Amino acid sequence: MRTPYGFEPGCASRAFVRACVAMAIAAMPAASANAGGNFTLSSTDFSDGGKVGPRQIFNDAGCNGPNQSPGLTWRNAPTGTRSFAITIFDRDAPGRGWWHWAVANLPAQVTSLPENASASGALRKLGAIEARNDFNVDGYGGPCPPPGNPHRYVVTVYALRIDALPLAQGRPAALFDREISGSALASAQLTVTYGR
Repeated sequence: MRTPYGFEPGCASRAFVRACVAMAIAAMPAASANAGGNFTLSSTDFSDGGKVGPRQIFNDAGCNGPNQSPGLTWRNAPTGTRSFAITIFDRDAPGRGWWHWAVANLPAQVTSLPENASASGALRKLGAIEARNDFNVDGYGGPCPPPGNPHRYVVTVYALRIDALPLAQGRPAALFDREISGSALASAQLTVTYGR
């Protein structure tokens, strides 16, 4: 039970207030502590709330795009970040949604990816690993929803508290997501749409 001021009962006396405040601050998630403001994600190819560009569209299943992963940049990662991970998820796909991309083990000093990092080999050079997406292909698989209403694609970068997730290249994206979520300090997102 907490007192009206949020302290535990043992912290209610003046002698313990300072110690309790210090403990509460130490227990706060690391995501609240960063050097330059909020953890943010931006893209040279996507704008939050905008539409997916033609270069990022999938190249199969009735779609004819170049299937290039988007260029991404993130800033103000929280203190304690030791690596990054990225996912792209279609929240409007039937059933459980659709995983388009999951990348993990990006070194902490990396704060951007160029367009087409998935297919170009840039991720391998960084030591990163990619999941098998729901098209059953390792790496990036761009949007290609069935004809009808546009779908929303959530692009998320995660700051992780560990250097590397215990995963291997080509494991299912849902497994990547579970491991990423368990090690995340903070995340930043943007959402884009695409329909045909």
